Amino acid sequence: MAAWMGRVTGPSTRTLTFDQLDPATAYAVWRLRQDVFVVEQDCPYPDLDGRDDEPGTRHVLLEDDGALLGYARVLDDDEVWRVGRVVLARPARGQGLADVVLQAALEACPGRDVVLDAQSPLAAWYGGHGFAVDGAEFLEDGIPHLPMRRSNKM
Repeated sequence: MAAWMGRVTGPSTRTLTFDQLDPATAYAVWRLRQDVFVVEQDCPYPDLDGRDDEPGTRHVLLEDDGALLGYARVLDDDEVWRVGRVVLARPARGQGLADVVLQAALEACPGRDVVLDAQSPLAAWYGGHGFAVDGAEFLEDGIPHLPMRRSNKM
């Protein structure tokens, strides 16, 4: 007898505006960001900064069977796109899924350069996605960061 004949899809991404986030998904996003950035990294900061609901903001979700595994936020900063809040849930780490999240975020950034502030230890990883250091290292919430830019000519 044949094994289950259904299709296995695995994790997939969705890119949504704020208005497209249903309450349960929005809660999962904010909880993941809080769990990692505020609790795990011990950085109490105002995560709800007023930019999540801007018309040009895009929320990139990596989900598997209804569970939020990863997230990134894309902001429309007029002349550039800004990627931030790139995060994976602890069980999703070490599987290459951050690449999936970042690639989906980049697909939401047409026609302009993309900038981000990378935690310094992750600069080489972002470099593998076409980003280059674009300024001096700085501290944000006690964590060293590097400004990085990816040309839209890629």
